[in-house]
Amino acid sequence: MDNITALGGDVYEIDTRMAGHSGITAGYLILADRPCLVETGTSTSAPVVRDALTSLGVGPDDLATVVVTHIHLDHAGGVGDIAGFYPQAEIVVHEKGARHLADPSRLMASARMVWGDKLDTLFGELSPTESARIRALGDTGAVDLGNGRTLNSHYSPGHAKHHVGLIDSGTGDLYVGDAAGVYLPETGDLRPATPPPDFDLQAALDSIGLFEALGPQRLLFSHYGPVTDVEETLGRSAEELRVWVDLTRQAHSEGMDLDHAVAMVMERTRERYAALKADDATAEQFELLSGAPSNVAGILHWLNRIQP
Repeated sequence: MDNITALGGDVYEIDTRMAGHSGITAGYLILADRPCLVETGTSTSAPVVRDALTSLGVGPDDLATVVVTHIHLDHAGGVGDIAGFYPQAEIVVHEKGARHLADPSRLMASARMVWGDKLDTLFGELSPTESARIRALGDTGAVDLGNGRTLNSHYSPGHAKHHVGLIDSGTGDLYVGDAAGVYLPETGDLRPATPPPDFDLQAALDSIGLFEALGPQRLLFSHYGPVTDVEETLGRSAEELRVWVDLTRQAHSEGMDLDHAVAMVMERTRERYAALKADDATAEQFELLSGAPSNVAGILHWLNRIQP
């Protein structure tokens, strides 16, 4: 299948094709003794993911574990559907996200407030998962991949208060979710992901520091794909956060409303990203993943919290 890429170490990247787009949302299958899916993608992506797993030889009773880095709908919107397709799989999530997978009503209501009519085309509906099948992680935890191989989770808030990074003891791969930002392989651009309501600068920087301390061999971005230049990339992640926060703070201190702050930050950061100078489709893809309005709104929300 053309949406599967073998990454070595029994790891397969699956393009989950969010809203039909290629190259913006990735799930990963670790085809170990106890197969594990990291990130489900959206609800509308669930059949795409199932077909990919089937083509890799993983049948309905073969998937041992499904882990999500956090419960935003582009990462975990398909959990309920995937849980239905794979009745033996344990669903693993940070404890601050677990109740929302069991009862998604509040999460879906707030997502609908943000996205409106776009919600159905972009994400679809997160279906509930039986709470007995959900394992909630604390600050650290481990997923058994079989044969002594484990996927170790590390609490990494800043982007979301229910976010974990996951490191594979077999490969040294670190699944970074959104905590290191959004990476666009076509252009090599990296941009922060700082949406409301959970963004917190110090927590986000601490999480990047934690990722550095784990000494990963490779970063696997949910948006999008593998990066081997670990140290430089995590350094850029931290730098990007600081740039966006400094500019938004300036707009905030000048009393700008959201629209003016967004326009100012977009203008001042435009030169940083090749994607915005590329064709319209690439620029649009980048905005969909890490939109300036969402990023600036998240930073303003945090600034209002710390400087009421």
